Amino acid sequence: MSVTRDEDVLGGEPRIDGTRIGVRHVAGRVIDSGQSPAHVADQLDVSLADVYESLSYYYAHIDEMREFEAENETAFERVRESSLKPKETVQ
Repeated sequence: MSVTRDEDVLGGEPRIDGTRIGVRHVAGRVIDSGQSPAHVADQLDVSLADVYESLSYYYAHIDEMREFEAENETAFERVRESSLKPKETVQ
């Protein structure tokens, strides 16, 4: 199997073994962006089999993938809220 998980890489998210390419990244390109699996494989320099395995893993573990997406969105919101904001003008 070419999909693996390691807590030290991508925060433990499933990824293509030997890369830092996450299953969600592959799925996003194919599902959300409408890119063909062959195009994604070419652009990411992975095998077409890796792309299809990633998609298979994504659909087989859809609840897990949604959890990762929700966690990612929550973390993004925290960063956005804590980022520097313009100084208030004193009158």
